[in-house]
Amino acid sequence: QGKQKKARKYAVMKRMISLRDERIKEKDRAKTPVKKKEDPSAIKEREVPQHPSCLFFQYNTQLGPPYHILVDTNFINFSIKAKLDLVQSMMDCLYAKCIPCITDCVMGEIEKLGQKYRVALRIAKDPRFERLPCMHKGTYADDCLVQRVTQHKCYIVATVDKELKRRIRKIPGVPIMYISRHR
Repeated sequence: QGKQKKARKYAVMKRMISLRDERIKEKDRAKTPVKKKEDPSAIKEREVPQHPSCLFFQYNTQLGPPYHILVDTNFINFSIKAKLDLVQSMMDCLYAKCIPCITDCVMGEIEKLGQKYRVALRIAKDPRFERLPCMHKGTYADDCLVQRVTQHKCYIVATVDKELKRRIRKIPGVPIMYISRHR
């Protein structure tokens, strides 16, 4: 058995007329762009993104003890499930004094969770926790934390949320603290 010869198909691909074809009217024809000569004495402007002064390459110089740790809602809930004392386990992790900080948005999120999460609300209202006021619209805690961390790079973010961790990893110089395997 030999190979069967296939007849070549014509006009399978639509052919495009080039814009310089003589069948196209003069007004629709593509005009060749005229290149301007650059003046060598003219001042060249470049748009360079401004990097924060606290970063020494990727190393954040603003981080140092006592550490300010922005706590997310699910971090508190997971610490309760893992039976961890929040402040003590933070100090064990960093070997330094830690000041857990809670924004108004995170507090509002915990309050919205209702009666089931009353232990988390009790922990969040602990006097050792520093309360940070929010001046923005909306109560979405993830946006609030990302915005605060982008403005001030002196925080460590404590979260278990994968989506929030992915967003914060894009911001240079911001460490992330999370709970895995009950520690």
